[in-house]
Amino acid sequence: MKKINISSLSAKEIDLPLEVLIIWQKLIDSGYEAYLVGGCVRDLILKRKPKDWDITTNARPEEILKLFPSQSFYENRFGTVGVKTGSEDETLKVIEITTFRIEGKYSDLRRPDEIKFTDKLEEDLKRRDFTINALALNSQGEIIDFFNGLKDLQNKIIRTVGKPEERFHEDALRMIRAIRLACELEFEIEPKTFQGIQKNAELIQYISNERVRDEFTRIIMNKNAVLGIELLRKSGLLKEILPELERCYGVSQNKHHKYDVYVHSLKSLDYAVRKNYPLEIRLAALLHDIAKPLTKQGEGPDCTFYMHEILGSKITKKILERLRFPKNITKKVVHLVRHHMFYLEIEKVTPSAVRRFVRRVGEENLEDLFKLREADRIGSGVPKAVPYRLRYLKFLIEKVKRAPIKPTMLKINGYDILNMGVSQGPKVGWILKALLEEVLDDPNKNEREYLLKRAKELIGLSDEKLKELALTGEEKIEQIEKQTEEELKKKYYIK
Repeated sequence: MKKINISSLSAKEIDLPLEVLIIWQKLIDSGYEAYLVGGCVRDLILKRKPKDWDITTNARPEEILKLFPSQSFYENRFGTVGVKTGSEDETLKVIEITTFRIEGKYSDLRRPDEIKFTDKLEEDLKRRDFTINALALNSQGEIIDFFNGLKDLQNKIIRTVGKPEERFHEDALRMIRAIRLACELEFEIEPKTFQGIQKNAELIQYISNERVRDEFTRIIMNKNAVLGIELLRKSGLLKEILPELERCYGVSQNKHHKYDVYVHSLKSLDYAVRKNYPLEIRLAALLHDIAKPLTKQGEGPDCTFYMHEILGSKITKKILERLRFPKNITKKVVHLVRHHMFYLEIEKVTPSAVRRFVRRVGEENLEDLFKLREADRIGSGVPKAVPYRLRYLKFLIEKVKRAPIKPTMLKINGYDILNMGVSQGPKVGWILKALLEEVLDDPNKNEREYLLKRAKELIGLSDEKLKELALTGEEKIEQIEKQTEEELKKKYYIK
């Protein structure tokens, strides 16, 4: 790593990756202007690790390709050449080099109809989205700042380069990106820029769902996700990209909830964020009550939302498919939303009912479902994420999962005993229980050949002796089950 001085910032020193320096230096040594530009410069100044590295230059794409013949590829028709570095670091695998350019009209509000190359750095920086992303760094360590981006960095402000309407008409996704950057950097959006988003929010409809999804995901996965959702709502963007959630705003709930549906959803999401839960649980926390506005019956403390989890799972599926989330993520989130209202009457529930619950939900989904329940509870304004009833259910589930200390674990069964000439009756069960008692003492004896041989020996014993051996086996099983139960009670704080 080579040190490079940024003279404009009180001689602070930063480290640049060797992969970046080699490419940058080759451009300069070949007689071209070349600058680090955009988000990587911003992140270096903020002492954040850049997520990508961009270089802008007056070299034309064909000239860049000649400089890096075996490493480069022309990424698109907008003047960007990718140079492969061979690095294992995802952020350094490809360095993007873009020729200084001027962009034409954006007819589709996504990409320019045409571009023209220019020899002026300022013309290139003028087309960029925000002032803090329109900074360039030269090889002498000087920051080139035509639009007061440094001042906005120091004041923690997100501001468009030039008029907000013009920037958002060029690429409407910039509106969501402004909110995402505000969350990631903990900056404020400058009032005129935010007003520009509010005025042009409906333009987001022209952006592909995949691009919207990517920015939305980055907001959800940020520690300030709740702030991001609120900014989306206040800007008018939430109504455009997630109207089902915006519809929850102001929908009051019953006596079991402290907040309206929208605030409850955000507080549930906030719990999932603070617990650093994965994307699927965060999405489920945000969307689990998405159908409540449609299923609400009555008003006041006794209003109901019957079957909202069933309709909610269908709405959630529609949302995630619309935003082009991967099928595995969609399937998981929909399943969690569908089953988030699980309820078992702990005082009366039977082991078979617990087993049916596990089968219905899927053992692989249990932990995530419990995490969603915790988020749901905290979002409702209750103090405990894991109450006694939830701990007891976890205790019952683990207990039934450990339950098969039974003759069925043996590698022979009652039919094998009957085939040895034993008449159908209690003697078959006594023999199996006696065999199980031996296997509990020594699991290595659970081999079919040994058990068949031992069963023939037991057949010769009197009924009284077999009953005695079977009783010993039952006592041993009860002892093991009791020990297991005590261990689980301690684990789940069950009295």
